[in-house]
Amino acid sequence: MVVHPSTLDLSLTALFAGWAMTDEVQRRLAGQGFEELRFNDGVVIQHVLAAPLSITVLAERMGVTQQAASKAVADLERRGLLRREPSPDDARTKLLHLTGHALAAVEATRVLRQELQEELVAEYGAGRVEDARDLLASVIGRFGGDAAIRGRRVRPPR
Repeated sequence: MVVHPSTLDLSLTALFAGWAMTDEVQRRLAGQGFEELRFNDGVVIQHVLAAPLSITVLAERMGVTQQAASKAVADLERRGLLRREPSPDDARTKLLHLTGHALAAVEATRVLRQELQEELVAEYGAGRVEDARDLLASVIGRFGGDAAIRGRRVRPPR
């Protein structure tokens, strides 16, 4: 049975639209020299972008074990996106910081997402794009996701 996007329920339509747009941003990022970036890197980067933090705090915010957070951090360090520095309050504690490359990737992603939205506005009209965004933002709020967004604590569903 062939499924057409127009027959999907709202949750799947929103999810798949988000994936399609994210894939396009990833493709464009790779064209700008950020081919090592993965979508899931953003789950960690969003926390460190807000402020430097320890792996323990990162694990708590992500809702994962310290071992899982350490593994993610080691991968991001290896790829030149994170670095550890001693905490000014306690040299035994290492705080995670984004590298210049990671900060450039964050900025490039913001620009690309804005460009993609502008393309959609040009193709579908500002009203339709705004209505879609407003509806989806309301749905996020209805199910309690707005606090996670405001607190930079967004994570994939369990």
